[in-house]
Amino acid sequence: MSNDILTEKHGDVRLITINRPAKMNSLDFAANDALVETFREFAADDGARVAVVTGAGDKSFCAGADLKTYTMDFANRSAPEFRTGATDGPGFGGITRSLDIDKPIVAAINGYAISGGFELALACDIRFCSPDAEFALQDVKWGFHACDGGLVRLPQIVGLGHAMEIVLSGERVDAETAFRIGLVNRIHEKPRLLEKTLDYAAMLARRAPLAQRFAKDVMRRTYGMPVAEALRLESRSFYDLGRTEDLAEGTTAFREKREARFKGR
Repeated sequence: MSNDILTEKHGDVRLITINRPAKMNSLDFAANDALVETFREFAADDGARVAVVTGAGDKSFCAGADLKTYTMDFANRSAPEFRTGATDGPGFGGITRSLDIDKPIVAAINGYAISGGFELALACDIRFCSPDAEFALQDVKWGFHACDGGLVRLPQIVGLGHAMEIVLSGERVDAETAFRIGLVNRIHEKPRLLEKTLDYAAMLARRAPLAQRFAKDVMRRTYGMPVAEALRLESRSFYDLGRTEDLAEGTTAFREKREARFKGR
């Protein structure tokens, strides 16, 4: 595995760190490919229940693509190859397009989350940040727009009005504004951000993994769906959970007034 992407085990939690602080944790093609593979390994690992994603150092979560290497690489790519990779591949950072992971993913945003780095954070399920975090989709300043989920996920998370302001201006959003509009869930002081995020992830890892998986699937699939159809899908998901060992364990643990021991079956 590339040294640009580090993975640590914390019980059932996997800490994934973008380790390019000298480049503001921007991703070149090699680092991006390594991050894609890391997420695929997390998805396939039955012992890994939750992922935490962060950036090395104290300045940046991820500043997007390393444009110098991306520009040089694009110049050597054929148009058909570029179009296929841009529309059908896993996207920036591995989880922004095509790679749907049904386990919880939490972002610990320790500074700048810019352009592709912002889109990577948006692709996570829950976002915590430090007080100095800043968010921006700056693409319109250079003549293009976000292409790895920013235009799709941001309105779902913060509403169309706030998304329009962020996307059409390219201006940065500070941590307090991000919290106010629902872009981040919590703000933690930088020295304790990772600790707090890992503690939260460990709590998530103790919850029923099948219930989390089914719920996440329902929330993703029903967004924008007619209400009646969405309610049927939700009900069907609940019915399917009723036949799992985890539900039997959960109800038994409730009666016995103890912590449930879920096995994902």
